[in-house]
Amino acid sequence: MSDPEAPGIAKRDTPSWGLYQRENFWKQNDGIVPPFNTDPGKLEELAKKKLTQNGWYYASSNAGHSWTHLANRQSFYRHRIIPRMLVDTNERSTTTSIFGHKVSAPIGFAPIGINKIYHPLGELPVAKVAGELNLPYCLSTAGSSPIEAVGKANGHGPRFYQLYMPHDDELTVSLLQRAWDSGFDVCMLTLDTWQLGWRHQDISTSNYAFYRGIGADLGLTDPVFQKRLAEAGIDPEKQPQEAGAMWIDNVWHGRAWSWEKMPWLIETWKKISGGRPFVLKGIQSVLDAEKAVELGCKGIVVSNHAGRQVDGAIASLDALEKIVEAVGNKTYIMFDSGVRGAADVVKALALGAKFVFVGRLWIWGLSIMGEHGVRHVMKSLLADFDILMNCAGIQNVGQIDKTFIESLPNSSSLIAKKAKL
Repeated sequence: MSDPEAPGIAKRDTPSWGLYQRENFWKQNDGIVPPFNTDPGKLEELAKKKLTQNGWYYASSNAGHSWTHLANRQSFYRHRIIPRMLVDTNERSTTTSIFGHKVSAPIGFAPIGINKIYHPLGELPVAKVAGELNLPYCLSTAGSSPIEAVGKANGHGPRFYQLYMPHDDELTVSLLQRAWDSGFDVCMLTLDTWQLGWRHQDISTSNYAFYRGIGADLGLTDPVFQKRLAEAGIDPEKQPQEAGAMWIDNVWHGRAWSWEKMPWLIETWKKISGGRPFVLKGIQSVLDAEKAVELGCKGIVVSNHAGRQVDGAIASLDALEKIVEAVGNKTYIMFDSGVRGAADVVKALALGAKFVFVGRLWIWGLSIMGEHGVRHVMKSLLADFDILMNCAGIQNVGQIDKTFIESLPNSSSLIAKKAKL
């Protein structure tokens, strides 16, 4: 299926990820089969079988009617890739650079909280696989493992810290310092989640693991938060529910920040990190993107939180087009929300993103088979990307632009139906 002795392979600057296809085709000869089907629909079905009801609800729920989630997928569908033929792709390169890190592909692990509801080891196996594959890993402030342990598991991999900023400056500084000391060298502030969106399934089942005393390890290991617990007279060993609630109520606190606080945060991160990049995640408006540039943010992530926060919102991919037109040459633009395969990655890059984050795909892999599941999902995505580049005549990531896609009108006549994925 793919010649492992092809002469071009030795000249490539990244592993030939596409050979993972051949590896899986060959498995039957060795009396084994691939771990599981990585079709997004099949992944979702298998994860649902593996997870508890509450684990499944938290992973799959979206805001309101899921119309934003649906809009994300519809937006990808209206853009079509135009393959080029007779292009020498034998020495193609999937690699790119992000904030000084040369990485295997323009694909990263999006920050997702409370991984322990999907697997007992939480974020640790995910960070480990990200390091192995040399793909950026983002740790969420809502993560369920200590920052230091996640950094260690990630090894020498590039890693970023996603901040949900408490209304407690001392605690914010402590979190950022721990992240920097643990090798997280980019700060990514999420803007769209001062509190969780209205998610019917979670609310109808009182599904909030932190209030059950599950998943607050990142906060419980923070010295400033430990001081806050003591001040409140809460013993986390004897009162895990109260401790978990106090932590998450400092993270998803429901108290909005404003642009006026951003200079303090940017300067604080610069002092801690020696000037490493500060980026904003959750940008969907051109006006907000322009404001981020004015403040000196080194990057923005165009994202609607995968449709989990504001129902009936603009698709992230539609927002990306407008934002790239406005500030694409002024800051480093990243993208997430609704990515389900390599074709989606290519479309986002063609529309001007420099980098793409994926989330639910690896969460399903983690839920199904832990570390091995994450590795299988992400190696499959890399193989899909490598093979697509080969079949579509793309020699390197830098070539991917609007000439590789045809875009249908952004039509409001699309029929609303429940999104499966």
